[in-house]
Amino acid sequence: MTTLDMAPVFSACKESGLRLGLGGAPLGNLFAAVSDAEARTLVDAAWADGCRTFDTAPHYGHGLSERRLGDALRGHPRDSYVLSSKVGRLLVPDANAARAQHSYVDILPFNQVWDFSAAGTRRSVEDSLQRLGLPRLDVVYVHDPDAASHGERAPAVLRQVLDETLPTLRAMKHEGLIRAIGLGTNDVDVVLQVLREAGLDVLMLAGRYSLLDHSALPALLPQCAARGVRIALGGVFNSGILATGARGGKASFNYAPAAREWLERTARIESVCAAHGVPLRAAALQFPLAHQAVDIVMLGARRVAEWADGLAMMRHPIPAAFWADLRAQGLLPVEAPTP
Repeated sequence: MTTLDMAPVFSACKESGLRLGLGGAPLGNLFAAVSDAEARTLVDAAWADGCRTFDTAPHYGHGLSERRLGDALRGHPRDSYVLSSKVGRLLVPDANAARAQHSYVDILPFNQVWDFSAAGTRRSVEDSLQRLGLPRLDVVYVHDPDAASHGERAPAVLRQVLDETLPTLRAMKHEGLIRAIGLGTNDVDVVLQVLREAGLDVLMLAGRYSLLDHSALPALLPQCAARGVRIALGGVFNSGILATGARGGKASFNYAPAAREWLERTARIESVCAAHGVPLRAAALQFPLAHQAVDIVMLGARRVAEWADGLAMMRHPIPAAFWADLRAQGLLPVEAPTP
């Protein structure tokens, strides 16, 4: 599939001129509870600011994020925004399900089971549409088909994704239930493995192309650009460290305490930011958008103030000398494009 063929998938964000989308994990009560009213206010504020790209998943609060996002978007014309969700986890009702699971709190009464089968994939999409109260999804990502999630079962999971999940999604695309198919992962290698055997329309890549972590740059991003696989980036703050700074050695990287190498590198980036009067968050949000394969950055905001800050950081002017200084100090790869 060519870039031209894919243009309609992210056309809503291009028409609005805003390359910042709203990620739905916090709407599922990730780490802390958000009320229905707060969730609705956030989505409405993002919409008013021109956001037209929204992402969710069954995993996010065991359906809570999908329900809230559907309630907020249902009154808008369906062709005026881009909505994505994911497959790979089914939700099984259980009155005794723990109210806190997988870092989500006050979740809905379901348990998760992994299921990448053809039947499970179709059920997952249909269940998501019912929770959203909408007739179609623009994008469906295969969620976390990687070794970190599946351990020794990872090769079998990958085979099932290739043999069952992706073909089922292609059939549902033909039926008009979805418009584009991709992977949602933070693992570069699993994407490369899939691309050896299958085509993808889109990719949601979390944390692997950021101001700090450039691991997707050498092999994956050029291939995506060449094959027309359009990328929505998540995790551009690397779970916190590029939002807060090194914080005296207490910052988070990849949802864990940051290792010394990441703390030191971030501190060096912060020094360049200070020299040029550039907020670290602004540099983190704007840097990855310079790559030709990247269409949009997804921001997992929890409240309106966080969304407003992200929007301001996206628009903060950054001088060319700042990027040149980062490159001169070896903090950016030579081949990494800059804004």
